[in-house]
Amino acid sequence: MATQYPIIGQWFRRPDGTLFEVVAVDEDDMTVEIQLFDGTIGEFDIDRWPELLLKEASAPDDWSGSMDMDPEDYTGKKDAELPNGYNDPLAFLDNV
Repeated sequence: MATQYPIIGQWFRRPDGTLFEVVAVDEDDMTVEIQLFDGTIGEFDIDRWPELLLKEASAPDDWSGSMDMDPEDYTGKKDAELPNGYNDPLAFLDNV
């Protein structure tokens, strides 16, 4: 069952398993803006909120969903070759 009022930052799961976070509540337009785990933005009318049959959920441990990254992209291999044109941004800092 949905909470009485959507809370910004709260995660919910729809009956079909879709996970999303409430990112904004616009009381003037009477809408709730959400962001799905994959980064897609959506919107519901506040009047429909109680009808959505949502369950409160914990924020996902895997933050990469909205970053459009594959696990290979962030494994952090130290010996991996850097792509051509890559420059370490810290190399430009003055040594203090």
